Amino acid sequence: MRILSRILRPQLEATAHCDLPCGVYDPAQARIEAESVKAIQEKFQGNEDPSFRARAIDIKEQRSDLVKHHLWVLWTDYFKPPHFEKYPELHGLFNKATKAAGASGTKASNDPKTGQELLDLIAQIDKIFWETKAAA
Repeated sequence: MRILSRILRPQLEATAHCDLPCGVYDPAQARIEAESVKAIQEKFQGNEDPSFRARAIDIKEQRSDLVKHHLWVLWTDYFKPPHFEKYPELHGLFNKATKAAGASGTKASNDPKTGQELLDLIAQIDKIFWETKAAA
């Protein structure tokens, strides 16, 4: 058994700072969903039909959840301790952005201003993301 485990033991150990190639991470996914949220909020404001409004709210809430999902993936899978050390505001930005997409933000509001606030927070995260990619 010892001989077999020595033979099958990896000869080369590789390490990476993320669990998949970094090309799979991009704040654009969250931004696109947030743009949809804001567009739905604008359409909601311009339409008085109750059926349309009910569908708009349902879709807006689904898209808000997707924004949160994409932000959480970036927060937990892409960004690592060195990023948070270099950008101490990053945890706060993610917290604000996910809340802005949640029950106290775009999920609860049909005001396009909340959609724009969410997009502004994502833009700040996006700027830091691309700075970390350039340094990698």
